[in-house]
Amino acid sequence: MNTFLFPGMPINAPAKRSIFVSYHHGGDRSHYDAFSRLFTARYELIYDNSVEREIDSDDPEYVIRKIREEYITGSSCTIVLCGAQTSWRKFVDWEIKATLDKEHGLIGVNLPSISTLPDGKFVVPDRLYDNIQSGYAVYTTWEDLTTDSNRLPTLIELASNRRKQLIQNHRELRTRNG
Repeated sequence: MNTFLFPGMPINAPAKRSIFVSYHHGGDRSHYDAFSRLFTARYELIYDNSVEREIDSDDPEYVIRKIREEYITGSSCTIVLCGAQTSWRKFVDWEIKATLDKEHGLIGVNLPSISTLPDGKFVVPDRLYDNIQSGYAVYTTWEDLTTDSNRLPTLIELASNRRKQLIQNHRELRTRNG
């Protein structure tokens, strides 16, 4: 005999993994919406709130603590959608810091709109860059993420199992948007 919590859902159904998605709300909302449509059935996406609107404070330490407690806690990892202006957004930096403070996995996703330097390198938030360089953060492209249904679960497992000693979280906090 099967027991059900909700119609059609067995009690022993595996819980969805929670992931926090950080992005520039003013510039990359369409990619967040597409990400949500693609992955919401498989993952519990932390509710899309603009931290700037939700936490009414200019005190970075207070905001970072609130991000840790109200958004990051309970998630498996943070995914940073890196578009053209993401590198210069203070709340993205603070969300990355809060993720690293919790020692959660960190994944950067190169959006098609990302800024590219003359040498072909991409511009990503500094704190994310430090952790890509150290080997802690995982980095992929939007195309790779959205064309292979097994890519995200693989990246989440990889990011969640990185050695915590690789975390680089020493930069000064971004205090304003660029």
